[in-house]
This record gives sequence, C-alpha cells and structure tokens, in this order.
Amino acid sequence: MHAYRSHTCADLNKAHVGDTVRLAGWVHRVRDHGGVLFIDLRDHYGITQVLADSDSAAFAELEKVRSEWVISIEGSVKARDESLINTKIPTGEIEVYARKVEILGEAGELPLPVFGEPDYPEETRLTYRFLDLRRETLHANMMLRSNVVRSIRNRMWDEGFNEFQTPIITASSPEGARDFLVPSRLHPGKFYALPQAPQQFKQLIMVAGFDKYFQIAPCFRDEDPRADRSPTDFYQLDVEMSFVRQEDVFAAVQPVIQGVFEEFGGGKTVDADWPLIAYKDSMLWYGSDKPDLRNPLKMQVVSEHFAGSGFAIFAKLLENAGTQIRAIPAPGGGSRKFCDRMNSFAQSQGLPGMGYIFWRKGDAGLEAAGPLAKNIGPERTEAIRQQLGLDEGDAAFFLGGKPEQFEAVAGRARTEIGRELGLIDENVFKFAWIVDFPMYEKDPETGTIDFSHNPFSMPQGGMEALQGDPLEVLGYQYDLACNGYELVSGAIRNHKPEIMFKAFELAGYGKDEVEKRFGGMVKAFKYGAPPHGGCAAGIDRIVMLLADTANIREVIMFPMNQRAEDLMMNAPSEATNEQLRELRLRVLPPES
Repeated sequence: MHAYRSHTCADLNKAHVGDTVRLAGWVHRVRDHGGVLFIDLRDHYGITQVLADSDSAAFAELEKVRSEWVISIEGSVKARDESLINTKIPTGEIEVYARKVEILGEAGELPLPVFGEPDYPEETRLTYRFLDLRRETLHANMMLRSNVVRSIRNRMWDEGFNEFQTPIITASSPEGARDFLVPSRLHPGKFYALPQAPQQFKQLIMVAGFDKYFQIAPCFRDEDPRADRSPTDFYQLDVEMSFVRQEDVFAAVQPVIQGVFEEFGGGKTVDADWPLIAYKDSMLWYGSDKPDLRNPLKMQVVSEHFAGSGFAIFAKLLENAGTQIRAIPAPGGGSRKFCDRMNSFAQSQGLPGMGYIFWRKGDAGLEAAGPLAKNIGPERTEAIRQQLGLDEGDAAFFLGGKPEQFEAVAGRARTEIGRELGLIDENVFKFAWIVDFPMYEKDPETGTIDFSHNPFSMPQGGMEALQGDPLEVLGYQYDLACNGYELVSGAIRNHKPEIMFKAFELAGYGKDEVEKRFGGMVKAFKYGAPPHGGCAAGIDRIVMLLADTANIREVIMFPMNQRAEDLMMNAPSEATNEQLRELRLRVLPPES
C-alpha cells in the first residue's frame, strides 16, 4: 500500500465496504460525539467521513487534531446506515473506521476559516491566499479556470492553429497602457519592458510564414485596478491569422468561445446569434461599447421633440452645436415612485437629475405625466411615445448634452432601469461584435490627436482615408462583448509600411520615431508581409463570467489587491543598495 494513500477522498463507495484503505488530506471538520470522533477528511478531490471510537488505536492521536492539520489514516470502509447517508457528496454512502493515524503537518490558529466559507475581508484573504484557496468555492473556480484553458487549447488545435511562445522580455511599445520597465544590468541606462501583449511578435510570426498562431499569453500592464481587471498581469488567448478579413477572424473565433461557454456555462443558454454592431450605434443605443444585450432597452435620439419646446433647459441646450437629447424607454416603469427612484440614481451618478415622462390612464384616455410632459405639451409627448413604442404604464427618461459627456451615465442608467424592471435575463450569455471603431481620438484638454484603439490596425479606406479629418477615420478594429463585458479585442493589421508611417504621423509619431520604436516590424514589412489580422480574448474575464462572479480576483490563483500589492509575497518591495548599484539606478524620494 502507498505510504500516504491508497485512494483519494472522493474514490470510496459501497463497493469498497470491508476494504482496508489509506487516505491523506486536511482535517476539514472535527465533531466529538462523546467517545466517538467524526472527522471530515478533505483533499483536492473531495471529502470522506472518518470515525474513531475509544476502541480504536487511533483514537488518542485523533483527539489531538484540529482543523487544517494534514494527516494520513488507515482503516476499514464501512457502510453508513440508510438514515445517515449524505447524498451531497460522492462518498456519502460510506465512512472509514480509523485504526492508524499519522500526523503529517500541524496547523496553527487559523487567520480565516476554511469550513463554511464565511465572508472575510479581502486583505486577510489575499494575505493568506494559500488558505483562501482551500475553500470550496475558490478551489472550484481555479479548477474551472484550468479546464477552460485546456478546452480552449484543444479547440484551437482542432481549428488548425499552432501554439508558439513569444518573448517575455522585450522593447517598450505604446499599447494604450503603461509598461512595466526592466532595467538592464549589461546595458546600463537602458530598459527592457514586459510585453503589454505579444502584438508585434505575433504579426512577425505571420510575416515569417506561419499561417495560424495562438498562445495562452501572459500580458503585463501597469494599470489602475478595477473589479473586472487585474492591475499588473493577466492572461489572454492570443490569435493571429494570415490572408484574412475581419469576418474570417469572427468565423474562426466564434466556435471556440461559444463552445467554451456551452461546455462550462452551468446550464445557461448561449445565444448563437452574434450581431455586428457599429461602435457609433452601440454608444447611441446602449451608452457603451461593451453592451449587455440581455437588457432589451435601446436608447434613441429624441432631439426634434424638444427643439423649440417649452422645456427651456433642453431647448436651449439644443441651440449649441453637437448636442443631443436621448431617451431611455422604460416599459413597465410608469409610476411616479419608480421615476423618482431613477432620478435619485442619476443624482448618485453626479447629474442634477434625469427628466422623465410616464403614461397613465386619464379621464380622456391615455395621458402623459411628469414635469417634462407639462412643459412640452401633449403633441410632443405623444410623438415621443409613438417613436419609443411605449404605452400605458410605461415611462421614458431623458438626458442631454454632448454625447461624449453623458453617454457613460446614460449607459449606466439604462442598466439600472433594466435591472429594476426585471428585464435582464440572468440565464443567458449574449454576444455581439462591436465594429467600425474610430482610429483616432482628440484629447479634450490638449486637443492633440492620438490612437483610440490598437495603433497597428488597418484604416478603412487605406491611405486615401488618412488624407482627411483623422477623427472621421474608421479602423478595421473590433471587440466582442458579452453580458456587459469586453471579452475579445482585435483588428485587421496595417501591413503596409507607407500606410503605417502615415497613420502614426497623424498621431504625432514621426517616421524616425516609428522606425526606432517598431524597427523590427517595419523592417519585416519591407520583405513581403501578408494581409493578416487577429484578436485576443481575456482568459480571466471569460472565467469570471463562467464562475458568475463580478470580481476578477475570485478566478485568479494569486491576484494583487486593489492597490496592486501582493500581500502574501510582500511585493512590490524595496531593492537593496547592492541591486541598485549593480543596475546603476538611484531611487528618488516620493514627491510631497
């Protein structure tokens, strides 16, 4: 028999009754029933109930054990009485009568319990992550992640892709976030960077003639943390293909992502209809470029109904160029109480409020109510109702101004209205490709033009499109949204040097700087580059959705906290003087 175990804690059943077995694991729970000890023994695979009475040679030693001690026991398998069978675990029909026990590792007083999984402060959980990971939910999340990655790999191989690894130490690159810099000891004063993504390398793989590449790639970005984003590093399914248009990328990616969600979605429906929505339409209809299509509400422009109206705030607003009034329909929200609640929500988002109209049955039939209705009159309110397709018991909410200033709040209001009215289907995954992203954006403070998305994307219309207003240029760029989260981002690449130089010139990068920063890729494109494109899917975010949690740290084995600190390993930490001297670095005191 093996020194530690003959079976795992999930193996045993009625077929093993009478067998002598050896098990090893952690003491999950101890119950003393006055001369009879019951111990739930836990390992990676499951739980088995162990018992010992005063007649057992193991009894005295088992009396010493406490939660989370690691032990090995030897004993005989017994069938439980029918009334005592635990149907919740695979081993619930049996128990093991312990005859021998070996204590393999004692545990001190626990800073957080493993059994029962009570809610504990995240700082404590991350400091003692090795204990936190023993808890059932987190253990299941990590196994889900492992199985999702395995499934993705198998599906990519089945699709004809080949897996290649790209460097972890490379050159700095403008990818939209801050780099983590790595000082070079052999080249004092110079720095490597950890890759924000394998972007340039995967394009070079295409230039080298490998047709379909993928990798489960680590990426490093010095970002501000959010609940759905790791502040330091993350993993993505990185994909690139040669001789493709964007619809070819969509066709290759959909069966992989859809298959994973069908396999691990826990019984939720996976909608196979993945619509293509233009970025400008997504922002108009949903106030977001990662819309949650489980919510059926669609915003509409209703400016014409307020222009020259008796509602002076909106009427005056519309006299300014570039302004709009948008409506959020709220079927079933037609009560003053609900409207006041949504108005309070808008105030919590920093707005003075949110205008509203609701429709109810009046003496003369259907009538519009609310402050806006009184100001603009029955003809305009009826036109709004007709446009939005609303009826008795429904409402509409209104926001106005320059779209870029209120779209985000409007999107959050749409989500809140849908949630409050019970319109969001929690049992489905709904996907959409967001396409036609603008290539450039203007900094509102400096007025300078910069890339709004991936700088290596091909502009729609090629060189000709770059001769006009940069803010009108669309890129062959696309994102995949699912239930309000961005899961995939990608593009058809700019593989022609002359178009690349022009695209970067519009964003303020001269030819010399482009050749200096991206010399390897520019040089490669001069020697025959195929049209190519690809994307990257966030592994952490996919698993987060499948695990039905809104906190990405719940699906990462060893995450940083909200301040980008590793509390378990005490990182970041100060470098020693010897390390700084060797790297020829000096640390400046923090600014006061």
